[in-house]
Amino acid sequence: MPDRRSLKFYQADVFTAEPFGGNPVAVFPEAEGLSDDQLQQIAREMNLSETVFVFPPTDKAAVARLRIFTPTQEIPFAGHPVLGTFYVLAELGIIPVKGAVIRVMQECNIGLFPVELHADEGQVERVVMTQPRPEFLGPVEETEDLYKVASALGLAKHVIADTKWPIEVVSTGLPVMIVPVRTLTAVRSIRPDASAITDVCRRFGANGIMVYTTVTVEPSSTVHARMFAPAIGILEDPATGSASGALGAYLVQNGVVDVAPTTEIIVEQGYAIDRPSRIFVQVDSDDDIIQTVKVGGECVMVMEGTLKF
Repeated sequence: MPDRRSLKFYQADVFTAEPFGGNPVAVFPEAEGLSDDQLQQIAREMNLSETVFVFPPTDKAAVARLRIFTPTQEIPFAGHPVLGTFYVLAELGIIPVKGAVIRVMQECNIGLFPVELHADEGQVERVVMTQPRPEFLGPVEETEDLYKVASALGLAKHVIADTKWPIEVVSTGLPVMIVPVRTLTAVRSIRPDASAITDVCRRFGANGIMVYTTVTVEPSSTVHARMFAPAIGILEDPATGSASGALGAYLVQNGVVDVAPTTEIIVEQGYAIDRPSRIFVQVDSDDDIIQTVKVGGECVMVMEGTLKF
C-alpha cells in the first residue's frame, strides 16, 4: 500500500456551550499542500454543513487564511465555521489567549475581516466576527412570487403576508432571502421542499431562505429562526452566522426591533432539529445607516481525530 497522508482534525459545536447543540464544524489546522479536489473530498467525507481548512495567510495582516467547504462546494464566506475555527486555533495554542479580548484578522475568499476572542483567565468564552457591510438586494413583492416562497416552505401565503414585514434578499457576505412568519407554530410547521427552495433562491440570487418570527421559545431571545439552503447542500442548518448577520441588518433596517446606535439581537435557531443555538448579533448604526454587523457566540470542543488517505 502506498504511503498515506495523515491530517489532524478537530470538531467544535458553535453557538452553544453544550456538546451536541449549536452547529458543528470540522477544522483542519494544517491543510497546506492539499489540492482543491482533496479539500472537496474531505468535506464530503466529514459530511457536516461546513468543513474549514486553515492555510498560511497571503496577507501579513491576517493570522490565517480559511477555505470553507460544504459537502458539495466551496463557499467564499460563512459565520459559524469562522467562529469555530478561531476557537479551535485558540484551544490549540496557535493563537495565544492573552488578555480579555484578543483581536486578530482572518483572511477568506472575499477579503480580510476582524475576529475577536473574548476570554476569562485564558479560556475563550465567546468568539465574535465582523461581517461585511450589509447589502439590501431587493424585496420579493409579486403575488405569484409570494405564493412560490410560501409553497416551497409548505406554508399558506397569508402566514407570511399577515406579518406586514417584507420578504427581502440581504447579504453580509452571502445573500440570503429573509422571510417573516407570523407565529412560532407556523415556523415549526414548515415542511421544506428542497427543489422548490433551490429554484426560488436561484431566481432571486440567494444561497438560502431564513425564516423568522418575533415569537420566541426563550424570553431573552429576539427572534426564532430556521434556515434552509439545499442549493449548497444544507437542507436545514442548525445555526447560521452569515444569515444571522443578514437577519440582524434586516431587523434594524425595517424597524422590526427597537433600534439604537448599537442594537443587540439574539437569534435562537436549531430547535426544530434538536440542536438549540443562540446567536448574538450586534448592529451599529450612525444617522440611520448601518455601519457594522458583528456576529458571535459560544463554542465547545467535542472531537479530535486523524484522517488518513
